[in-house]
Amino acid sequence: MYRLVTPLFFLAVGLGFLIATLQLPKARLGDPNAPLYFPAIITILLILLSVIYFFQEFKHRKEEFKELTMLLSGRMPFLLISTMVMILIYTFLFERIGFLFSTILFLGGLLFIINGTKKWLVNIIVAVSFSAIAWYSFGILLKVSLP
Repeated sequence: MYRLVTPLFFLAVGLGFLIATLQLPKARLGDPNAPLYFPAIITILLILLSVIYFFQEFKHRKEEFKELTMLLSGRMPFLLISTMVMILIYTFLFERIGFLFSTILFLGGLLFIINGTKKWLVNIIVAVSFSAIAWYSFGILLKVSLP
């Protein structure tokens, strides 16, 4: 039974996005439906894949759901919860301290959670270098406005 939760969740998300997509305003120039094409294609694809996924999992509904027990055992619950907390902190800090510093803190925090403190130097180097490269690539080379 737990196997069907994920495909049903994504089916509901896809239907919600499809409803929202169909309510997008029409374009004033050119094809009036142009703003609808890409989101509609993506949401229809999500719905179709969710239906396929549902039927695949429906076939195996009587079997033991080993993936769920693996997900809820060992260190995994700690990693999931701490990652969600880090994402919330990241979204809070992003606008306040900017892309570069918030991304360094976010990646550094995640790397310390995953790798531990024994690899502190690698964690810091990866967090700082990845953030700096991403900031330079988007902010300088591509001229994307970053906070």
